[in-house]
Amino acid sequence: MTPSVALAIGLGAGGAAFLGSLLLPKSRRASDVDPIARNSADTEILLVDGQVADMTGAARQMLDCEPNEDLDWPTLIRHLEPVFGPLPEQPPHTPASVDSPLFPEARLSMFPAKDSLRLSVQADYLAAGHQIRLRLDQAEMLRLRRAMALVPCPIWQSDTLGQVSWFNPAYEDVCAQIGTAPDGPAPFELAAPDGSDTRRSRTAVGPRGDRAQLWYEVQSHRTCDGWLHVATNIDAVIHSEVTQRNFLQTLTRIFAHLPIGLAVFDRERRLALFNPALIDLVHLEAEFLSTRPNLMSFFDALREGRMMPEPKNYQSWREHLSEVIAAAASDLYVETWELPSGLTYRITGRPHPDGGIAFLFEDISSEISLTRRFRREIEQAHSVLDQFEDAVAVFSDHGTLSLCNAAYRTLWDDDPDSRVADLSVAEATARWQALCAPSPVWGDIRDFVLCLRERAPWEAHLRLYTGGGLLCRVAPMAGGATLVRFTPEDTGAAAPA
Repeated sequence: MTPSVALAIGLGAGGAAFLGSLLLPKSRRASDVDPIARNSADTEILLVDGQVADMTGAARQMLDCEPNEDLDWPTLIRHLEPVFGPLPEQPPHTPASVDSPLFPEARLSMFPAKDSLRLSVQADYLAAGHQIRLRLDQAEMLRLRRAMALVPCPIWQSDTLGQVSWFNPAYEDVCAQIGTAPDGPAPFELAAPDGSDTRRSRTAVGPRGDRAQLWYEVQSHRTCDGWLHVATNIDAVIHSEVTQRNFLQTLTRIFAHLPIGLAVFDRERRLALFNPALIDLVHLEAEFLSTRPNLMSFFDALREGRMMPEPKNYQSWREHLSEVIAAAASDLYVETWELPSGLTYRITGRPHPDGGIAFLFEDISSEISLTRRFRREIEQAHSVLDQFEDAVAVFSDHGTLSLCNAAYRTLWDDDPDSRVADLSVAEATARWQALCAPSPVWGDIRDFVLCLRERAPWEAHLRLYTGGGLLCRVAPMAGGATLVRFTPEDTGAAAPA
């Protein structure tokens, strides 16, 4: 509520509504005057030596001041000027009267006498309906005043020239915190008017760069006589943004040294974060990535740069890309790309907080090449072993069968590769024992395979139930592995085990 409105209500309640009795015919007796109007008939203020010495109840209600409040002439004119316009800076020495430009029916009369000055306010009589309406408005004004006093947000009103014309206690508290006068220029730096009736400004009050700065978001609404401003404290939001920005900078420094390319897209599917490794891996310009392309544009650029498998047609590519995005959002996307350049990338999609998606680009060309080379070497080793007539089995240090050759599978009529689980040395020796004559070597073989101490090779003769003889050689290998080799021998030359 502006001072002018409050003063106008005070005038109406204390003067115009109840001073109408002054305008009644003088032939009426004092006892004929309505009690309320009679008690408020005189809206007068008495000044002695420039200080208010006394005033009527109606005048006190008009000025909205306490009974013991000290008032002087400068304070008094600050209350009266919003209604009656400019008044003399010093108490007048000659009688004068001033009509209100806001309320033509109201007049301020000044009667000087020696060291005193009497002020009297006259106004037209208000009808009963107007008085009732005025009483209701007064009650609402009190509620609004209490509400404005309790609102924690600074609220103030400025005129068309930007001068503060009204403020609430929260605004006064902010001014006290930063050491400025509440009736001076507003301490909030607001955005320049852009022709709209509502505008927002984010500003800080207090010394620039000081940690004690208070941050506010100010909403300014155009009114008939200026602007109404409402400030909301956003210190928590600012501190959160600073923390998030510092955390992002820390992550960026960490990601800058990662060999894996990182591309993080926000909830609107626009590129929010990338690291230098991404530029090196996908060969996209940093300028392009800095424009924050959307996810579709990003993958289109990869396709045009032949940094992803060439799709058969554009429509199927778009459909596949939609599936990729959906899978990445649900943490289900892992794919290996064989690029035309011969490189191999592993692409992993992961959901990102706040509805975003993160893609990881990893060059696994060396890993794939090494795996293929190992696979070729293993296949070659198997091929070499398959050329041996001897049955060969290799057990790991844990006692499981690592590899065997074709002669082994033929001799023991067993294919370990067809098993779901690994073949243990206990299972293997049980199979051998079932096809051979009784011999004490089976336990020795099991103990030798699982022995952790230093071992020496040894051999033993076996006899198959089919009538053939075998020379079993057991030898240690590197890494704790064990080689078991079965060589067919002439039955007549076979010595007993």
